[in-house]
Formats: sequence, C-alpha cells, structure tokens
Amino acid sequence: NLVESGGGAVQSGGSLRLSCTVSGFDLDYGSIGWFRQAPGKEREGISCLDLRDGSTHYADDVRGRFTISRDNAKRTVFLQMDNLKVDDTAVYYCGLDSKRTAPPGHVRAMCALGPRTPNWGQGTQVSVSA
Repeated sequence: NLVESGGGAVQSGGSLRLSCTVSGFDLDYGSIGWFRQAPGKEREGISCLDLRDGSTHYADDVRGRFTISRDNAKRTVFLQMDNLKVDDTAVYYCGLDSKRTAPPGHVRAMCALGPRTPNWGQGTQVSVSA
C-alpha cells in the first residue's frame, strides 16, 4: 500500500510537505515518484527517485521549488513544495515501480511514463490560491 498525506490549501508562495508511506514493498530497489493531475489535464510526473542509488529527476516547472527525499526508517518518501503557484493545484499521487532492475537513468522515464508496476496511492489534494 501507498498512502499519501499532507495536502491542503495554501496561498501562492506558501509551502507544503507531502508524505507517501509505503507498506508491503521492499524499498531497497525500484523507484518511486510523485505525480499530479489537475482538472481536465493528464497526469504528469513531477519528481522521481531511484531507491537504489538515490538519483532524482524533476520536471522543469518544479525544479528548484520542490525536493523529493526519503526516510528509510519511516518507510516514507516526502515531497517538499516551496514557492507554490496557482498552477500547482492538483491531486498529487505517489507511484512505485517495484521492479528489481532498471536501465540507467530510469527515473527520467519513470516520471515521463509512470511506474512499470501499477502501484499507486489514493492521492492528496493540493490547492493554491492567488
């Protein structure tokens, strides 16, 4: 299971930290990412993390504002979101690719295409007002 939390309503320029707590999966391999879907739009990958080597990928419009991190002891992956903009309003999901092997640079593909294994949380709403 993947359970997201931390969403809410903030004003533009504010911050939120999302959490994705994982159970039932080995977090020593695979990759995990944060995705979002705004009303009327496709789901997009915004930040992904390789659980083996720690490499990360960020979408252009969040790089420098969002930071993905993990706490192994808590089995939790975080997304720190700073300087939030109205366009960041969306439902945010975490997705886990639990395959043991991946090609080099897989986190970029993970964000572009989603996890190869369909492991998703239920989502958490983020609303940013002007």
